Amino acid sequence: MTDEGELIAGRYRVVSRIGRGSMGVVWQARDERLDRVVAVKELVLAAGIDQAEAEQAVRRAVREGKVAARLRHPHAITVHDVVEHAGKPCLIMEFLPSQSLAALIAERGTLSAEYVADVGSQIASALAAAHAEGIVHRDVTPGNVLIGEDGTAKLADFGIARAFGDATVTDGGVIAGTPAFLAPEVAGGAEASFASDVFSLGATLYNALEGAPPFGTSENPYALLQRVAGGEIVPPRQTGPLVDVLGRMLRRDPAERPAADEARELLSAVAQGKPVPPPHNPTLLLQPRRRPSRRAVVIGSGAVALVAVGVLIGSLLGGDGDGNPVAAPETTPPPTTTAPPACEATYEVTNSWPGAYQAQVTVRGESKQVTGWTVSWRVPAGHKVGNLWNGTLQQNGTSVTVSNAAYNAVLSPGATTTFGFIASTPDDQAAPPEVTCQSP
Repeated sequence: MTDEGELIAGRYRVVSRIGRGSMGVVWQARDERLDRVVAVKELVLAAGIDQAEAEQAVRRAVREGKVAARLRHPHAITVHDVVEHAGKPCLIMEFLPSQSLAALIAERGTLSAEYVADVGSQIASALAAAHAEGIVHRDVTPGNVLIGEDGTAKLADFGIARAFGDATVTDGGVIAGTPAFLAPEVAGGAEASFASDVFSLGATLYNALEGAPPFGTSENPYALLQRVAGGEIVPPRQTGPLVDVLGRMLRRDPAERPAADEARELLSAVAQGKPVPPPHNPTLLLQPRRRPSRRAVVIGSGAVALVAVGVLIGSLLGGDGDGNPVAAPETTPPPTTTAPPACEATYEVTNSWPGAYQAQVTVRGESKQVTGWTVSWRVPAGHKVGNLWNGTLQQNGTSVTVSNAAYNAVLSPGATTTFGFIASTPDDQAAPPEVTCQSP
């Protein structure tokens, strides 16, 4: 156990204890060689592991800490050095007078969408920089998001979860990291990735917006891991563009999540009150052949009805005395009235390439508040719609129906939400269909 006044690695003098995280104790210290204040994180090994496992964990921590030290970014806590002290690895880091996002949530319960999006865009920018360096964080949680006195958000603990078992269940049965914020594939035993970092950031922001993690909480971490692995997200109570963005980040399929840089762009748009850019699937759009020239037509549930005018031919009602037939008098159909539509939908093909295309549909509330919506259209034979985000898909042959998700069902007049998908097709190019929007 490190004590106040103790000298670490011959240069870092411990001043006071400032916190404790899931993987260690954090101390404020002074670098006597460079005369600056630093933070020292003394990593604590899990109880019950043998000497060989402990030594391996220390070696991993030192190695991963040195990798994390390559990253220099205004929204990432800088790792200055990695040393050993009393047989334990210690990270020497930038000292930031701050409050963790976890503490802020505990204090306030929930935070505003604009604030959450602003914090999220800063952290996403740090993740994008880390991913460009080949660094996976592996443990993005509210406790690792630090908010400085000037409001700057910084992400801490790069690489530490990897040193302690990839933030999941280790061979020794130890859970490293925070299960409530893991991506489903990582909870299921898969390797952490850039996409799992994006999911964990989405889960962290969901927690700040809703006041609880997306998979809920449990005293039993193994039961919680099962829920996470199953992707059983609790539907959010909030609505709005941030919820739509979080829905993209929390997609169960890693390939359907935005990259960190795209997540930064989406979150920044929400924070600034700007329109949120449409989603795209980067794994399928790396080399698109061309953008389609056609754009979709807006068709609402109140589409204009066509009234057929019957023509009576050869119908004899009598004669005029000379044997000439007399035509039936013209009749005027009764006037019809059409209620204004509750919602309208705009369909747009946003990209296409051989054998597939991507589309986005914008749903807009019109005459009254919408408490649920369904968009329908037909596709040519052989078209298969899949990879849907922000809705629930049903396809029966050529008939396609998409209904709202739990978090984007309610639309006030003038409000919009979007969903999108990628469809496979035997055709060279997809033609935009006519779509209808209905609300109960």
